Amino acid sequence: MAINLELPGKMRAVVEKAHQGAAEMMRPIARKYDLKEHAYPVELDTLAELFAGASESNTLDMAGANGLRSSESNGENRNAANMAAALQALEASWGDAAMLLSIPFQGLGNAAVSAVATDEQLERLGRVWAAMAITEPGFGSDSAAVSTTAKLDGDEYVINGEKIYVTAGSRATHIVVWATLDKSKGRPAIKSFIVPREHPGVTVERLENKLGIKGSDTAAIRFENARIPKENLLGNPDIEPGKGFAGVMETFDNTRPVVAAMAVGIARATLEELRKILTNAGVEISYDKPALAQSAAAAEFLRMEAEWESAYQLTLRAAWQADNNIPNSKEASMSKAKAGRVGSDITLKAVEMVGTIGYSEETLLEKWARDSKIMDIFEGTQQIQQLVVARRLLGLSSSELK
Repeated sequence: MAINLELPGKMRAVVEKAHQGAAEMMRPIARKYDLKEHAYPVELDTLAELFAGASESNTLDMAGANGLRSSESNGENRNAANMAAALQALEASWGDAAMLLSIPFQGLGNAAVSAVATDEQLERLGRVWAAMAITEPGFGSDSAAVSTTAKLDGDEYVINGEKIYVTAGSRATHIVVWATLDKSKGRPAIKSFIVPREHPGVTVERLENKLGIKGSDTAAIRFENARIPKENLLGNPDIEPGKGFAGVMETFDNTRPVVAAMAVGIARATLEELRKILTNAGVEISYDKPALAQSAAAAEFLRMEAEWESAYQLTLRAAWQADNNIPNSKEASMSKAKAGRVGSDITLKAVEMVGTIGYSEETLLEKWARDSKIMDIFEGTQQIQQLVVARRLLGLSSSELK
């Protein structure tokens, strides 16, 4: 049976709405906030309200309170919240990835909340804008090395530690903090907690100056005897060998396809701009004859377009599996690894191919080249994704294959 690569009608509506917002409200201010790092894009408040309205009507939701939670299934093929989140992220990143990461109430921390929190917690928390705090000064991609602690004291957890590179860390209303209940018990003791940003003991230490996505704030945050109700531990509080850390890590199975979609969106914007420039320069790109029979520029464009298509399809596959409750850890990492690498390849090659036009601020090509690199780093680097894929293919644990 042939594979149907067409998006269903419901998803096409999601794409159209997200693309309209990206084209009319995000792309026009992309350069403005790239040059004004740390300034809050006030124009996004209107877009946030549009997303909220669309979410309430079940037409659009990237990662809101119920963004990536499973819904009832009748056993048939489903294209639901995960697919919608990936497609929305793709279109929004076509507009501007930094603006996407700055939209209130639409963050990767929200994805963590919706993936791990219980129904009771979601109802109690209500509408939150959550940043995700994982990385620490002592480690990067090895999430199991978390040293921030959460000690139970009566009916409260006391959190101590420092987190760095927290996206939306100075703007979000809440922070999802990864901390260990007991360092001696290893990975299963690592849990996630939701902490109000403006809370005693929580301090935003500084904002980072970055290579790309400058319109999105990235903060270092210190937790010093921050006391939160024990109900703010997301998910199961029990330390269960072989289960606890895996439950927290399942968040990545939902969010990695979203980050992959962001890379795919930036790459598509780049390809569209590159085609315009090549066409204006008299370069003909044909699909009716082999690449080797065309100009070097046309052949390179066709190669990049094929790479883009493979990254796009991998991303949709990983999101589709999540919607249909099919284990997708391998596919999520495959999509993230492929899209991250393809995004950097396409954006940098485009700058090279058009020369001074691409290197200057005359177009957004140089900005997209800078922005795309983070997609290959956060939510797990290229090397981490390859390691996850290898473990799944070989059936080896993290202790067996490092």
